[in-house]
Amino acid sequence: MSKLTDFKLLSFDVYGTLIDYERGVLQSLQPVLEKAGRTDIDPLHILKISQPLFKDEQIKNPRKRYSDLLATCHPTICKEVGLPEPTAEESKAFGASVGSWPSFEDSVSALRRLKKTYKMVVLSNVDNESFRANNANSLDGFEWDLVLTAEDIGSYKPNPRNFEYMLKTVKEKFGVEKHEVLQTAQSQFHDHHPCKDMGITSTWIYRPGAIMGNRDDPVYNWKFDQLADMADAVDEELKGVR
Repeated sequence: MSKLTDFKLLSFDVYGTLIDYERGVLQSLQPVLEKAGRTDIDPLHILKISQPLFKDEQIKNPRKRYSDLLATCHPTICKEVGLPEPTAEESKAFGASVGSWPSFEDSVSALRRLKKTYKMVVLSNVDNESFRANNANSLDGFEWDLVLTAEDIGSYKPNPRNFEYMLKTVKEKFGVEKHEVLQTAQSQFHDHHPCKDMGITSTWIYRPGAIMGNRDDPVYNWKFDQLADMADAVDEELKGVR
């Protein structure tokens, strides 16, 4: 079996892997929950309703900016969980909230450790403005080698087009071939299954307790609970070659 250090480039999913996507969604819904006096609604119920809405909207409108997509889904989420219809301003604020979503505690330190070994690339279902804000706010302005968003590509993962676009771009920019790319992600639905279909090696950052993007038939080449665990494993491999 190959080693983690055989690869030259990490292609990262961001939301769910580096940014706590589920906590971000729930925090951003708090204003309408508090306004309606319904902070008692089960967060898991909200997430289970939200996930298919986001997925369907991404398929129907692949060129829609992510912040606009969230704003579009906001009234339906409110309706499905029994809240009053939100104002247009409230829905817009929900969509614009992405830039302030929190990161996982280990994300920034692990990214900095991994950057010593790999080219670091973003391949994310997000718009450029939201990602720039989120990277500055929650990832301490981490310096990526390349950022590729759904807005750049014109479609959302798990569309194979997104991965094809990434592979083509990293070959042109860095001379990195497919077998040297390691997709690093939490979502089975958005990342690992399409990667397996395309012959891209992947590392599953499991993030225990996460539910969005899960499948009953997980596939992966490596699995770590946290990104810091992956960074530890890379460091251990490097010790063996010094």
